[in-house]
Amino acid sequence: MAGRVLVVDDEQAMRIALRGVLAKEGYQVETAASGEDAVAKIAAGSFHVVVTDLAMDGVSGLDVLAHARRVDPEVAVIMVTAHGSEQIAVQAMKAGATDYVPKPFDNDELRMIVRRAMEGVLLRRDHRRLLEQAQGAVGFEQLVGTSEAMRRVYAVIDRVADTDVTVLVRGESGTGKELVAQALHYRSGRRARPLVAMNCAALSRELVESELFGHEKGAFTGALRRREGKLEAADGGTIFLDEVGDMPLETQAKLLRALQEKTVERVGGNEPIRVDVRVVAATNQDLEALVQAGRFREDLYYRLKVVEIVLPPLRERRDDVPLLVDRFLRDAAERFRRPLRPLSADALRACLARPWKGNVRELRSAVEQALLLAPGDEIGVADLFPDAVPASPPPDAAPRSFREAKERLVADFERAFLSDALRRHGGNITRAAEEVGMYRQNFQQKMRELGIAPGPGDPED
Repeated sequence: MAGRVLVVDDEQAMRIALRGVLAKEGYQVETAASGEDAVAKIAAGSFHVVVTDLAMDGVSGLDVLAHARRVDPEVAVIMVTAHGSEQIAVQAMKAGATDYVPKPFDNDELRMIVRRAMEGVLLRRDHRRLLEQAQGAVGFEQLVGTSEAMRRVYAVIDRVADTDVTVLVRGESGTGKELVAQALHYRSGRRARPLVAMNCAALSRELVESELFGHEKGAFTGALRRREGKLEAADGGTIFLDEVGDMPLETQAKLLRALQEKTVERVGGNEPIRVDVRVVAATNQDLEALVQAGRFREDLYYRLKVVEIVLPPLRERRDDVPLLVDRFLRDAAERFRRPLRPLSADALRACLARPWKGNVRELRSAVEQALLLAPGDEIGVADLFPDAVPASPPPDAAPRSFREAKERLVADFERAFLSDALRRHGGNITRAAEEVGMYRQNFQQKMRELGIAPGPGDPED
């Protein structure tokens, strides 16, 4: 989007001339025939630059300047002055005007002044968005994990981040799908532009389209002023559509058209607005089943699923649990200004054994709560799980380091996990290996490493 300009002049010929020059530069140009008209349009919509005549009957250019700056302190106002009014133009500059152009104006000079003002406004707005994103990011700011499952995720991100390819991120709730969107955005050429997130499940059917495409003043009850949508706000950057499977079918059709034509129309409007966005969508639902049931458009499904990234649940990457716990403890201690306290060996063992149905989000919540409420110098099992303390045998000897504790706990978990699989299959190694997703030879090697005795039930041994 090149930017939106409001041209204000009580002379029709001047409005036509200014609009013609600026429209050729690619700006979206609106006009106002008086200061009163300009004040109303500024109140109803958002503009990046206002080009206004200084001397007008009634509401003057200075009045338009004051109103525009009250509504949006970042807007750039350029005064068009008649010969001999340079002194008033200087006063306007002191009152907050960005620049002024004397009549008769040179077209090239006007283009240069508006272009410079537009670049300044867009740069300031981008900087503000980046600051808000940085200030809003607390705690878990990046993906954490060294497991094989997470290494596969990192590999795909590295391959596609610097492209504009659409990515569909799949995974259970709490696995970190938005973190993947952030990694894709900040490793791309769009990193200096906004990353805008929209949760499709958090809004009513009536509000989804207004949130996504924006709306014009009066488009519906409560639409008191024009508002840009998420797609417009993400222009030049990335939009993250979370829980896209919950999007209504009618909105799906409009989203597909917007992605194909690279334009949006606000609710209640008929003017196409060009947008350039990279789409990252996410879901925890079975989109294929939704397509079969007629609840998700097949054409949109294939449009979104150009590249797919599947985030594993925490129970399938338990090797990462100690790393995540350590990260969350350090982040929480810094954020809440509390002393850093470690987990006891029993507490870490309980973390490894827990199913974590809420995945990484649930683990983070438990760790933060324990750090804040634990009464001692060490976080115990009861601090992490006050409502249900899982039983766990004490270790043979206290570990001497974090690495030793992690290795011991992971080995305990693997021993119990593989032994349970063997018991379910009567000691049959082949079937147990198939169930847990391992090659038979790797399963046998793990048995030897962990001291698991082979059962009598495997005829192939």
